[in-house]
Amino acid sequence: MNLTETGRARNPRGEGARLRDEIVGAAVDLLDETGDERALTLRSIARRAGIAAPSIYRHFPDQPAIMLAVVRDAFAELHLALRAAVTGAGDDPRERLLALCHAYLHFAQSRPQRYRTMFGGLWTPTPGESSIVAEDLTSLGNESLALLAEALDACVATGTSLSTDPAGDAVAVWLGLHGFAHQRAVSHRLPGPADLGERMITALARLTQR
Repeated sequence: MNLTETGRARNPRGEGARLRDEIVGAAVDLLDETGDERALTLRSIARRAGIAAPSIYRHFPDQPAIMLAVVRDAFAELHLALRAAVTGAGDDPRERLLALCHAYLHFAQSRPQRYRTMFGGLWTPTPGESSIVAEDLTSLGNESLALLAEALDACVATGTSLSTDPAGDAVAVWLGLHGFAHQRAVSHRLPGPADLGERMITALARLTQR
């Protein structure tokens, strides 16, 4: 058996993608365990993956590139959760939109470390100072935002929403959900009624009364 210097079995030739996934998985595990992006160094990630640190450079040019991969995977997971919520909500546009919004809030609450990192964690580098470029950052979350806009469009089409600017209001809902999720994460108790989240979604999406 061909072993690395750490004692880990080498992946067979042509299976470099598997090692890349293992590096990202190691970073995710460390993030979930420590809750601190600063703990995700090249050395700590390599140790968790069972490889020598220089092996990482075959797949990632630097630590921010690994963090970008972690964040992209988290956004992909969020998108799948939102799509599943919409699909499972039936045919009513209002219920589909509400299901999507509540799935977003659930994701933020159930994946607190990843969620915080997704939205401006300490890892976010200045483009040009690492391998990260501006487009890498500005494109994050676009699929999920488009899904939200699509759900709101369906509400407008059926008269469930009075929005005259679904694209703009979708961004408002997105930012509202993010703000609500953040406040819920940092506060022991949110002020206001128990249905505050539902009220916020209804107002920002300009949903009509039932």
